[in-house]
Amino acid sequence: MPAKNQNNRPKEACGVFGIHDHAEAARLTYFGLYALQHRGQESAGIAVAANGRMDCRKGMGLVHDVFDDDSLKALTGPCSAIGHVRYSTTGDSVPANAQPFVVHHKGKSYGVAHNGNLVNAHLLKQELEETGSIFQTTTDSEIFLHLFVKNLHHGFEEALVRAVTRLKGAYSFILLTSRGEVVGIKDPNGFRPLCLGRLQHNGHYVLASESCALDLVQAELVRELDPGEILIIGANGLKSIHPHAKTRKTCCIFEFIYFARPDSTIFGKNVYQTRKAHGRRLAREAPVAADMVMPFPDSGIYAALGYAEESKIPFDLAMIRNHYVGRTFIQPTQSMRDFGVRMKLNPVKELLIGKDIIIIEDSIIRGTTAKTRIRALRELGVKRIHMRISCPPHRFPCHYGIDFSTRGELIAARQTVDELKGFLGLDSLYYLSLEGLLESTGVAGFEDGFCKACFDGKYPVWFDDRVSKSCLENPF
Repeated sequence: MPAKNQNNRPKEACGVFGIHDHAEAARLTYFGLYALQHRGQESAGIAVAANGRMDCRKGMGLVHDVFDDDSLKALTGPCSAIGHVRYSTTGDSVPANAQPFVVHHKGKSYGVAHNGNLVNAHLLKQELEETGSIFQTTTDSEIFLHLFVKNLHHGFEEALVRAVTRLKGAYSFILLTSRGEVVGIKDPNGFRPLCLGRLQHNGHYVLASESCALDLVQAELVRELDPGEILIIGANGLKSIHPHAKTRKTCCIFEFIYFARPDSTIFGKNVYQTRKAHGRRLAREAPVAADMVMPFPDSGIYAALGYAEESKIPFDLAMIRNHYVGRTFIQPTQSMRDFGVRMKLNPVKELLIGKDIIIIEDSIIRGTTAKTRIRALRELGVKRIHMRISCPPHRFPCHYGIDFSTRGELIAARQTVDELKGFLGLDSLYYLSLEGLLESTGVAGFEDGFCKACFDGKYPVWFDDRVSKSCLENPF
């Protein structure tokens, strides 16, 4: 089961990073994971391989909680390395499920870091257990390693091919071998981002979930991996394998809306500029008179900038975020039930009292946090509150690595827009149209290359009846 999301925001599965044959591989991986921390805050880990041996250090918490200088020194030396930050969408949030996973087989070691979600994991696990496999974790990521080692008698490359062609769903893997190869693997639909970079000072190759991690380690972006590609980085350079029949690209559009860092380039386009384009389109679709445009930091900032530019209404950061609130803190009593929300954001009263405002948000998932914040603004004396959402309503669960797994969790699946406006206490509410989202996100030749299932229920990779019945249950 997914871990419970305490702050009612969508969470993505993981961030992965890898580097081939570098004297400071572990330390660079540490910095790469720092840049990807937004993709997962439950656990972090690094595995290194050198001279036929593999070592792995991992633990619960943020990157800086798990690693210090001494632990990085223990992983030092010329080696290849992979790293992982995790948010659980399958499996429990426990140390055993922290990645990378490392297995030992016939004198060799293999480690894997995974971002995504396998929709046929339960079927594959049942098959593997019936043939003698013993699982050490409760996540779907371990399944790939079992399939891989069972096919190694066919050779390394063929084992990779046979393993990935059994998988269905979303996966961006980075595999590490004790010989030092680093392998990037992407599912044939290309749901999750994975890019190749090259260090500017010495040409060593790097793999990362997002280009912002390449920037931090001073690597240039070479390219995104193709959907369905297996990219092997070894002593002889790069080797690319395309084992899948060509299928339609369905990259996750929610990466642009929420998950990816704004300074990243994913699927060929800068995230910051794309979010501003969403805001500009939103202003054209749903104009309204107001004194200011404001976001709830940090998620709505970039779309709000675009809305303000297009509407010519002043932009203001009228809610201030406390950047020192961690993932956990002393829990308030029931009588202080809104305390956690107020710890994170505090209004600038002088900007808001008596004003008509437009709040820009990137999404409304469960609605409870937004309701609390809007009530606080009303109590403060804000005159009119209009909300604009830079994507369509979330009405369907995601099976590919986002943690809303049933329709019952999604408030837009239970209420109409007008009902939701009343529930939240708004004067008006508007969601960006799906057409507007696609057009403002569009890349040449790529306009229909996104997974939009959370908005329209059209799943590009289907699943068996048992999964569909549990996940598409009647929300009422």
